[in-house]
Amino acid sequence: MRAFFGMAAIAGAMLCGAASAQQAPIAVTVAANGTGPRIDRNIFGQFAENLGTGVYGGVWVGEGSSIPNVRGIRTDVVTALRALKVPSVRWPGGCFADEYHWRDGVGPRAKRAVTVNGSWGNALEKNDFGTDEFFDFLGQIGSEAYISVNMGSGSVKEAADWMAYMTADPGTTSGAERAANGHREPYRVKFLGIGNESWSCGGAYTPAYYVDEMKRYARFVRNLNLKQNGTDNPAGGSVAGTDPMQRIAVGPGSPSTDYTEAVMRAWKSHDWAWNIEGLSMHNYTWVSWPPKYASTGFGEREYATLIKDTLKMEDMIRIHSAVMDKYDPDKKVPLVIDEWGVWLAKLPGSRDGFLHQQNSMRDAIIASINLNMFTRHADRVRMTAIAQMVNVLQAMILTDGPKMVLTPTYHLFKMYVPFQDATRLPISFDAGTYRFGDVSLPRIDAIAARGTDGKLWIALTNVDPNQPAQVNARIDGIAMRTASGSVLTADRVEAINSYDQPNSVVPRPIAARVDGGMLSVTLPPKSVTVLSVSE
Repeated sequence: MRAFFGMAAIAGAMLCGAASAQQAPIAVTVAANGTGPRIDRNIFGQFAENLGTGVYGGVWVGEGSSIPNVRGIRTDVVTALRALKVPSVRWPGGCFADEYHWRDGVGPRAKRAVTVNGSWGNALEKNDFGTDEFFDFLGQIGSEAYISVNMGSGSVKEAADWMAYMTADPGTTSGAERAANGHREPYRVKFLGIGNESWSCGGAYTPAYYVDEMKRYARFVRNLNLKQNGTDNPAGGSVAGTDPMQRIAVGPGSPSTDYTEAVMRAWKSHDWAWNIEGLSMHNYTWVSWPPKYASTGFGEREYATLIKDTLKMEDMIRIHSAVMDKYDPDKKVPLVIDEWGVWLAKLPGSRDGFLHQQNSMRDAIIASINLNMFTRHADRVRMTAIAQMVNVLQAMILTDGPKMVLTPTYHLFKMYVPFQDATRLPISFDAGTYRFGDVSLPRIDAIAARGTDGKLWIALTNVDPNQPAQVNARIDGIAMRTASGSVLTADRVEAINSYDQPNSVVPRPIAARVDGGMLSVTLPPKSVTVLSVSE
């Protein structure tokens, strides 16, 4: 048996056929009395950009809509998201963030500016969903705010004014304006993104130029909510906040370490006047640009190729973590992977720039592999945001007018809720091999954790779309009594949930046997299983 720490190493190509040969049972060992880093709940974060129907139609329908809503925010979507215990939502972008001017989206909606979303299809942006509506949405789903400020077409003053509107005392002019718009108490801004993809759509800045600008934003775009953030007066008399806002700098979007080096070098020498508490990274599963792989009607070759492309996330984490370790060996600055997921070709007939794609069993398996990689690097990766929440890219939810359907990726995220803030446990196993033509992949992936509920949780992914996998797990350090759980699988890797058939891919109970200190379970092909072990 060998310790399995990542899935990035891809073996050489061997077989020409599609079917995998029957393989021996997988032996797994979990150290239930071991310890590891906390799996920060923010690893399971979400992303909602003003893009396509991600917000308009997906979240916001307006108070006058016949679709059930609370203050314009659709009730069915809120109910579904509450079940995921969404820790944080990134908004308003994405590329849109660097053309978004917050004043267009506050005050009476009838008087708000109508603009053009130049980043995504030149769609009209009516600004009906602005700052106050976003925080109303967060309150309804029980989540924290991750605000991305405009560092591209905006200014430090504009960003600082926006922060004052959100967080200043109502005795100030900015706070009074917020109060007049219906919210007297300051909002909680837990996370602040200082720009977005500044190496590309966010301004095409050199690393050195970005760092200089970043310092200004980190200094002057202040959270003024004293209950949350306190003060930073270096002369004394400072008040410590109970839960300070975390400022997240732009980091890499490729294996190039230029941005990582520049930002972390600057952080290493920062003084009291500015700081950052996170470095972002973007990495998608798409094989090549522009994305050409279909979200429906694909075969096993496309399935295997996209799984292989997903595994580059492991390399990205390792490459950039190594640079961060050089400047920050104590891992004070988390790596924030705030855009990830499967980016596929748009659905035929859908509008250009709306990034509308279907969501299949394959995509749920890819989500599990990513979440498992984040978990294995939980000492450095402490926050992520899948792209995106509703109707865009690898969405949790799809809507069409009054209709709503939960995707396989939604169900995968719900199965992983017990891993939020859990303690990762040591796990070892031989992954085996799944092959298709010249693509060779680890067959099995697994993580284990001690949940905040005190229970032992194990997640097992069978990548092989053709063969079941017998898993025999020894759990050291406890006396097992029973194991139970659920499995997400389907008859085909391309299976989806549609409005007419919403339950084609949903979790179902799975039988696991405990006998003589051994846990045994048979993983169906193309499946994700989550088990709870009782002691």
